[in-house]
Amino acid sequence: MEAERHPTVPDAIGAMDRMIATMIVGQQEFARRFGLSVTDLVCFAYVLEAGDTPVTAGDLATRAHVTTGAITGVLNRLEGRGFVARKPDPADRRRVLVVAQPTAVEQAMTLYGPFYERLAELFGGYTPDELAVLTDWFTRAGDVARTFLEESR
Repeated sequence: MEAERHPTVPDAIGAMDRMIATMIVGQQEFARRFGLSVTDLVCFAYVLEAGDTPVTAGDLATRAHVTTGAITGVLNRLEGRGFVARKPDPADRRRVLVVAQPTAVEQAMTLYGPFYERLAELFGGYTPDELAVLTDWFTRAGDVARTFLEESR
């Protein structure tokens, strides 16, 4: 009888790399369907993630790793296509606040909803303890990726 083979760190990194590559291709496809660039879609995703809380243009620029000048172009495109609305910050008129348009939220849910349903089904197969480990790993791996990206600039 053959001994059970346990995944190694290189196996895990390889699996993660394949998943990330597939997700990148998926984001490119979703961006194409929306008629956006991937950077525009990433910025729209950050606005969606904020929900009803407006985000600043500066925060979007920082998170997307683009200049404040470039974020102006991104927001012009997103606003022109009806994805977001901009308004001045009442506390600081120099800042711009960005919120998602309700129809764009619906569009995003129509496109992403089936994918998130499949992910929910996949996660549903894990125990609460396993989900805690996965959540911890995703959080910590995201922190490692952000730190590495900042250090690489």
